[in-house]
Amino acid sequence: MSDSSENPVFDIAMAYQRTAALIAAVKLDIFTVIGAETVSLDDLTARTGASGRGLRILCDYLTVIGLLKKRDSRYALTHIARTFLDESAPLAMGKIVDFVAAPEILHLFLDDPASYVRQGGSSGLANVSPDHPVWVRFAKAAVPFAATTAKRVAAHVASFPDPPYTVLDIAAGHGLFGIEVAKMSPEALITAVDWAEVLTVALANAEAAGVADRFRMVAGNALDIDWGSDFDLILLPNFLHHFDSDTCTSLLRRVKASLAVGGQALGIDLVPNEDRISPPTPAMFAFWMLATTPQGDAYTARELDEMARNAGFRGATIRALAPTPQSLIIFES
Repeated sequence: MSDSSENPVFDIAMAYQRTAALIAAVKLDIFTVIGAETVSLDDLTARTGASGRGLRILCDYLTVIGLLKKRDSRYALTHIARTFLDESAPLAMGKIVDFVAAPEILHLFLDDPASYVRQGGSSGLANVSPDHPVWVRFAKAAVPFAATTAKRVAAHVASFPDPPYTVLDIAAGHGLFGIEVAKMSPEALITAVDWAEVLTVALANAEAAGVADRFRMVAGNALDIDWGSDFDLILLPNFLHHFDSDTCTSLLRRVKASLAVGGQALGIDLVPNEDRISPPTPAMFAFWMLATTPQGDAYTARELDEMARNAGFRGATIRALAPTPQSLIIFES
């Protein structure tokens, strides 16, 4: 077998092994068990209950791919693992594998990739499936990933001349975007829309943040549910990418009609450049949509602006939400 370092095609074809190794390590809490220590294989066996042989092979593999360091049969975390995979770290996001590498998602991606390319979308589960348990896993797993973005969005809202009083969070998921606005604006009343089971996760997060008394929930399909009207602020976090442009335009038309006089609408999404190959994360996200939705896409600033104008807005302005790969979409009333 050739050295994979000289064969990038081999690396790409075998990339699923890295996914499997990361899932195993997260499920066994290996990164958290090691933490700031240098741990022997016997210690890992005792603390995790897994077999010594299995742990040796897994940890050696994690060392090869740069997540662990090994010296004299003892293992320690690399900087990347310490920052993003030790659950005691503030930026830990290992549990995101519960969604992005869930069996349903892997099935969609790997069972027959050529089929969704031929069809121009997924005809399987798709991310728009109602009340699917994968959405509950997403709401729980995405919290570390979304936390920084939600704070950045709330900071933008804090710059408004008048703080919002009524806020609608469409496809709220974990609820962090509405929750951060509620924390920033003590008078804000949040209405969160999502599937019923997903909203239980959002409510738990609202309770933990101390804003549950200002957190209203409306369960159902955001595309046709009656969510109310006269909102000072409407949030669309990571939702438009699930649909084709006509559906997005119809949704934005409803959003505009639901705003109070002087109200504002904000989207949060991965927005690639016009060349569609940069920056890397937003550009690659279109492939995720191809594999997991019937007609979803990663939309460029020009496309979002066109949707906004067709929906009755004056246009859409994009602002980066660094250090995250996401962007703020300001729909101009």
